[in-house]
Parts: sequence; C-alpha cells; structure tokens
Amino acid sequence: MKYALKLREIRESKGLSQRRVADGISVSPSAVAQWELGLNDPSMKNIHALADLLDCTTDRLLGRDGQTSA
Repeated sequence: MKYALKLREIRESKGLSQRRVADGISVSPSAVAQWELGLNDPSMKNIHALADLLDCTTDRLLGRDGQTSA
C-alpha cells in the first residue's frame, strides 16, 4: 500500500484537493479517497492518468523511485 501514501504526499505537495485530482482524471472523489486509504487500487489507466496530472513518473507514484531490485 506504499502507493497510497505516495499518492497523498504527491497530491498535497502540488496543492491539489482530492476533488481536483478526481475531476482531472474523470473519477469520483471517493475513488481518490479510497486509493489514498489503501481500500481500493487504481487501474493502470488511472495510474497513468494520475502520473500525467501530478507530473511525476509512475514509479514515483507507486513508491518505487530509488529502489533497486535484488
């Protein structure tokens, strides 16, 4: 659920409300809230839309920035 914390962190750093993000990617504000709480997972389409809207990579959004694989 690391992405849930990253989504909220990035959204807040951009000064965006959950409603603004929801409107920007054509989902309900409750969907964004559920993603941030880790209650539901965004689809790949929505992950890409979020990355575009938040001007970040999908890896950063998913909390994978700076990680190396074993």
